[in-house]
Amino acid sequence: MSADADNKMRNIGPKSAAWLRQVGLRTRADVEAVGAIEAFMRVKRAGFKPTMNLLYAIEGALLDCHWQEIPDARRVELVAAAEAAIAQLPPPRYRPAAAPVHTTMMMEETAGDAHDAGAGLFDSTDD
Repeated sequence: MSADADNKMRNIGPKSAAWLRQVGLRTRADVEAVGAIEAFMRVKRAGFKPTMNLLYAIEGALLDCHWQEIPDARRVELVAAAEAAIAQLPPPRYRPAAAPVHTTMMMEETAGDAHDAGAGLFDSTDD
């Protein structure tokens, strides 16, 4: 959001405003045009790590109320819509998809086994 008082939105702090600007939402009219869910998703798709609080903050800004005053029923709708949109996102690049983790345990060698296994590798003999 712009530093102009006309564009300053309630609930939107400097970090959130910077994220919104970076995804092309520079004015209140820009945010109103796309709505809270799409504004949140643009931030998420850009690689930032917004929490649901940003979604509530945007919705509160559009309704001109404190984000904690958003009715529970509307919060449930917002979360369901955001989760559905997040589920449609492709997996992050440069990170493997989550897979089962397998743990391999190595058996400890006894002191005698370790000595025998390496015997002769670097031994010098003066024959």
